[in-house]
Amino acid sequence: VGGLPDGIVDTDMLAANAVNETKLATNQQQGLAKAWVNFNGTGTLAVRDSFNVSSVTDNGTGNYTINFTSAFPNANYVVTGTSGGQGSTSNGAVYQYDQGTAKTTSACNIITITTSGGFADAPQVAVAFFGD
Repeated sequence: VGGLPDGIVDTDMLAANAVNETKLATNQQQGLAKAWVNFNGTGTLAVRDSFNVSSVTDNGTGNYTINFTSAFPNANYVVTGTSGGQGSTSNGAVYQYDQGTAKTTSACNIITITTSGGFADAPQVAVAFFGD
């Protein structure tokens, strides 16, 4: 291989053929969630699992701020999610809340609502963020 006897590989050959980890980084892969979180939004807020989320702040009934570990390059990312759960009054909707707090590169405010449009805490809240 590469002019060397069979079975011998030198460091230059390894370096030339190595997979560049930067190319595989999540923040450079289109179509992958750049951040996500699953949390209990009732009582004392509890994050079950997350990726690139440093914390979730409870701003009051059905109103949460999700803070990112690594900031997005711009605030044009997509927000999607669901809410609900056993005994929940939430209708399964998660909405980005732009009226009071626009999303930033480091955080996004979301709300969970009832079928009549009022804010409601939910035992299951799952939100994902897609962008560059």
